[in-house]
Amino acid sequence: MRASDADRERVAQILHNALSEGRITVAELEERLDTVYAAKTLVELEPPIADLPGVSVGKAVAPAPSHAVDTRIGGVPGSQASIAVMSGANRKGNWVVPPSHTAFAFWGGVEIDLRNARFAERHSTITAVAIMGGIDIVVPDDIVVDVNGVGLMGAFESQDHPAATATPPPGAPTVKITGFAFWGGVTVHRKPRKQQPTIEG
Repeated sequence: MRASDADRERVAQILHNALSEGRITVAELEERLDTVYAAKTLVELEPPIADLPGVSVGKAVAPAPSHAVDTRIGGVPGSQASIAVMSGANRKGNWVVPPSHTAFAFWGGVEIDLRNARFAERHSTITAVAIMGGIDIVVPDDIVVDVNGVGLMGAFESQDHPAATATPPPGAPTVKITGFAFWGGVTVHRKPRKQQPTIEG
């Protein structure tokens, strides 16, 4: 099984404790830490602490408890922009939201639907700019959404569908939606998704 950063740090702490107790020397600590931080698997973490008394090797290198991971996170990022100039553009269905996406509408409209989307990373930012145009962004009610934009002779707002009652689970994707609307509008609609995501803990 692959070792995580938390696994390596836990074993490193055992070695530091052994040094403070006088069980190993500074030179031995440095040598063993090199092995620990180079370890790719849990098995490779065992030798540096195998000769230390009172240390259960199996317990020490057991996988660290993982935080809940939303299965919608991960994948090859899709396009970084949705642009509509005197036209329309839409992005919906199964697509992977990149860490940063720009939506731009000038005398046109952009529609973005995240209800069936995946997310390349847990945190994403959508910058929406509407100039004499409109941008509609639909987000599922089981992700964390932060809407923070400016409307100048226009509107930048968030609306909750009456049925949007879900609470984002631990580890859910977080999307920040920012930008501005000038003589136009940016509207974020929170709606329930049709299928619930799988959460791995």
